[in-house]
Amino acid sequence: MIPAKPVVFLHAFPFSARMWAPQLEAVRGRFSAHAVNLPGFGGEPATAATLAQFAESVLEELDVLGIERAVFVGLSMGGYVAFRLFDLAPERFSGLVLADTRAGADAPEGKEKRTALAERVRREGAKALLPDFLNAVLGETTRMTRPELVRNVEAMILEADPEGVSKALLAMRDRPDSFELLPLMNFPVLLLFGEEDALTPPKEGLRMLEKLPQGRMLTVPRAGHMANLEAPAAFNTALLGLLSEVYP
Repeated sequence: MIPAKPVVFLHAFPFSARMWAPQLEAVRGRFSAHAVNLPGFGGEPATAATLAQFAESVLEELDVLGIERAVFVGLSMGGYVAFRLFDLAPERFSGLVLADTRAGADAPEGKEKRTALAERVRREGAKALLPDFLNAVLGETTRMTRPELVRNVEAMILEADPEGVSKALLAMRDRPDSFELLPLMNFPVLLLFGEEDALTPPKEGLRMLEKLPQGRMLTVPRAGHMANLEAPAAFNTALLGLLSEVYP
């Protein structure tokens, strides 16, 4: 039986599908939700070396589930994977949410940082991502006022498999520019950006918005890079609005 009103969630780096718990709860009973564990995360083997291979693994999983078309929701690395999915199989998209991500490729300095961090993670494990990465993915409001969430996000980072983390860093380093894909996305696209996101500030969303035929953008107050966890109520309201538009 083909799932009705499918929604597919693509997680951020270096998290797993369980980062989407607030969103899965929000859509339960109204839409058919599936949160994917990308290769190397959530117990999946680290079999992919490129984002295109990440996307191929998602398509294989959707075929097994019988999902022909879906609304995809990608945050950060999940957004990068969504671009590769669209490049491989644009006919699978009914709509798209791009959260705290960017269409551009890494600058040379960014590539060097990813290479160095991948080597460090291989030596030291996921703890090499702390505390710098933890502070970067959470907004100032969260860091100052929500210690429990900070601890939970830290725990999720430490769960990550070093091999999967290293391969993902190199895959993100080598990703192509995706701006040329945006004008081809002739379906509803929602851009969501935490107003305190230091990694992918809202200006990245504005750059994408200019090229999207059916794009709209919302800024999530008091949230950083992990807007879905830092401000789940606002994130979910926007998400449900897009889903209700695609699946009236």
